[in-house]
Amino acid sequence: MEVQNIAMLPPERRVLVGQALLLTYMTLGWMTVEGAASIVLGLLSGSLLLEAFGIDSAVELCSALVLLWRLRIEAGGKTDEARVERVERRASILAGYALYILALYVLASSVLGLFTHHVTNTRLSAWGILIGGAAALGMPFLAKYKLRVAAPDRLNSKALRADAMEAIACGYLSIVLIMGLTATRLFGWWWLDNVAALVLIPLLIKEGREAIKGE
Repeated sequence: MEVQNIAMLPPERRVLVGQALLLTYMTLGWMTVEGAASIVLGLLSGSLLLEAFGIDSAVELCSALVLLWRLRIEAGGKTDEARVERVERRASILAGYALYILALYVLASSVLGLFTHHVTNTRLSAWGILIGGAAALGMPFLAKYKLRVAAPDRLNSKALRADAMEAIACGYLSIVLIMGLTATRLFGWWWLDNVAALVLIPLLIKEGREAIKGE
């Protein structure tokens, strides 16, 4: 197959690749800050929920790095359709397994939380609620634009779609984080966050399976 410079690609394709790269860089920056802050606050306060939220951010950061690799292959100056398809397939598989890892961690942390009743330092929970609020507001918009760019009639990227589903998962978990920390702070309902997180697992498994199979 003939090798072609990305500048020779259709203008719409160039714009879509650029949009996908911008969204990926935004994700990398967001997840770095969110993950580090959540893990540190989780360790200081003894909150399993905050720690889980931070590790979720770390998984999403890894997924975004895989996606960046795939997009930069296409935007690197010279490429061909066969190579882009191979890289897309590998990136989609890796993103799918990242969703599986996230589902396993959510399951393990939720079950552990239900059977381990530990005291959380609620004085630090206000900062965790603030982090959750920022993610709850920002992640749905980020996921929306990723899904729009990844659509079959546009970039047609299963890897970007899987990454968007992780953004949706982050948005859902941020709501769980807010509810859990608020309930613990006000009413002592330590179990609420663990039960709510379990609802997310079927969605993660479904999207992970579809990404791996290339459906």
